[in-house]
Amino acid sequence: ALTDEEVITMEICGEYFKLATDKELVAYFRTHYAHFFPRLTERTLFVRQAANLWQVKAAIHQRLTHISGQAADPIQIIDTLPLPVCGYTRSSRDRCFKPWADYGHCAAKQLDYYGFKLGLRIARSGMILHFPLFPARPHDIRLLDDLVEGFAGLVPADKGFIDAFRQAGLEERHGVVVVTPPRKGMTTPHSPTLLKLCARLRKGVETVGSHLTERFAVARIRVHDLWHFQHRLIRKVLAHTVSVFLSLQLGRPPLDLDGLVTG
Repeated sequence: ALTDEEVITMEICGEYFKLATDKELVAYFRTHYAHFFPRLTERTLFVRQAANLWQVKAAIHQRLTHISGQAADPIQIIDTLPLPVCGYTRSSRDRCFKPWADYGHCAAKQLDYYGFKLGLRIARSGMILHFPLFPARPHDIRLLDDLVEGFAGLVPADKGFIDAFRQAGLEERHGVVVVTPPRKGMTTPHSPTLLKLCARLRKGVETVGSHLTERFAVARIRVHDLWHFQHRLIRKVLAHTVSVFLSLQLGRPPLDLDGLVTG
């Protein structure tokens, strides 16, 4: 059997190289890197071992956020990302993920879907620090407390998180200052300079969302139970985190994932 280190290495590299399924991943490594992984035999053994390592991968992610110093960033940006688990027309008869999955709507993408919402809280570098999984139905503002849990500082967010009462309570009780762009005709206690800064920082979380959707295919996880879904999600987030971590160590732009491996 493969060692745990070999399995996790294959998972991270496979995600980075856009190998969306375990079948593709194992076939790729058998074809190109069999000399590095001579004990790679049955795909089912790899899949089982990888799934059972989810806690190790979660711990590695947490460790990287701390040793890189990113977990201590006093400014952390939040957003949510739609995660469909099946076609909308199938959802009424789809028994997967019940009762956790739900119907939802993503206004930014004009998307009605059945599945989950992925919460994101990132450092200014783009490193993912917190990624709770929610049902798709609740409005973003109802997820705010969970997204900022354990943090005190400045939190740029989009208009979906506007709630003056809730924002004031978080600032008073926990020292969390949620800065959202004002709606038309709405007054704001924040200066134009701060609003402009936060608008620029929000582009970072949008870039991370694009990475997760396009390179790491988080919206195309096709499994039949929540445990395996969460395992695949942790794998993808860890691969993104390792990419950002390596870029920071090399003095590169942390969100330039394409340029991390060249040649």
